[in-house]
Amino acid sequence: MGAGRGPNADAALKLRRKAYRRGHSSEWLAAAALVLKGFRIVARRYRTKLGEIDLIARRGNLVLIVEVKARKSLMEAMEAIAYESERRIEGAADLWLSRQRDHAKISMRFDMVAVLPWRWPVHVENIFHGRN
Repeated sequence: MGAGRGPNADAALKLRRKAYRRGHSSEWLAAAALVLKGFRIVARRYRTKLGEIDLIARRGNLVLIVEVKARKSLMEAMEAIAYESERRIEGAADLWLSRQRDHAKISMRFDMVAVLPWRWPVHVENIFHGRN
């Protein structure tokens, strides 16, 4: 046990570390799946004052703003993206886009990659489309 912490604090720290490692490995798998589809990963865990984008991938003038979710099922992954998250991701994406020299040529799409147990990652296009 660490100094000044009880068993509950140590257990919580272990859970956070496990979630952090799971997140990194899920993002790595998602990036690999997108690279195999011909995309180039231009940013990972892109942080702004408005929010964070898990992955930004590009193929030509198409840029994907990708949210990565590791869940037990595709439905759970899709339901895990809250409306507030959408707003933060869109704000961060707008900031990223404004910093690109060729921003006028870029088509941006909001996608999700679901990392499911014992399956290749599932790429879902236009995850925010129609969800208002």
